[in-house]
Amino acid sequence: QVQLVESGGGLVQAGGSLRLSCAASGSIFSINAMGWYRQAPGKQRELVAAITSGGSTNYVDSVKGRFTISRDNAKNTVNLQMDSLKPEDTAVYYCNADILRYSGIYSNYWGQGTQVTVSS
Repeated sequence: QVQLVESGGGLVQAGGSLRLSCAASGSIFSINAMGWYRQAPGKQRELVAAITSGGSTNYVDSVKGRFTISRDNAKNTVNLQMDSLKPEDTAVYYCNADILRYSGIYSNYWGQGTQVTVSS
């Protein structure tokens, strides 16, 4: 079994900061790419930020300069530092990872999501 557990969501005022964390656990041999997606009410889920096993990153244009994704390969953890938050950042944020299990199966996994609400 593989599980992704997010933490760090909450309610903040515009201009504030939050740090999301996602820890992967279970029968993990290795993790390739990890990322954060978000889905706001009435909108499609979008990729916010992603990071490869080698540390290469990419971000959706709307968060560039404000969000920073990082990972700790030893801990199988990915983080998203969110600064200068805007009301439009309000969404459920989901952790995502491509994981190779000890069984040899390579699959994509999702966390349960954590709510981020930014008040104006």
